Amino acid sequence: MIDKLIKECEEIQSFLEITMSDDSVEVVGRGCDLASYMARTGKMLADAKKIYNGKKKDEIIEAISYISNCKLSGKVQNALVDSICQEEKYLVDWIDRLNATCTHQLDFCRSIISKNKEELRLSNLGREFK
Repeated sequence: MIDKLIKECEEIQSFLEITMSDDSVEVVGRGCDLASYMARTGKMLADAKKIYNGKKKDEIIEAISYISNCKLSGKVQNALVDSICQEEKYLVDWIDRLNATCTHQLDFCRSIISKNKEELRLSNLGREFK
């Protein structure tokens, strides 16, 4: 499951790194894609957190017997468990950032469309006075 999520993250990451023009048709198309990716990354984030929390729980149970014999501080215990689950935590963080990037890029698309709409309105207004 992790490998599938990583592959999908790589595909979404590639899409998000594409620079778009300010052409309204392209922006609308990209906005539609971004809305889909935003929904998908939301589900992916939930799945990644489930995997992470499951692994963390398993590792904590396994580590408790080891830790109880070693007299480690709570902070050290948490750091140990986090290091054991670092791949899962990385995936959670990555998907969270992909989701946030989709949101920001969708907001940017809205701004570009509003700008283009206003420019069109102003250019049509200028023609009326000629």
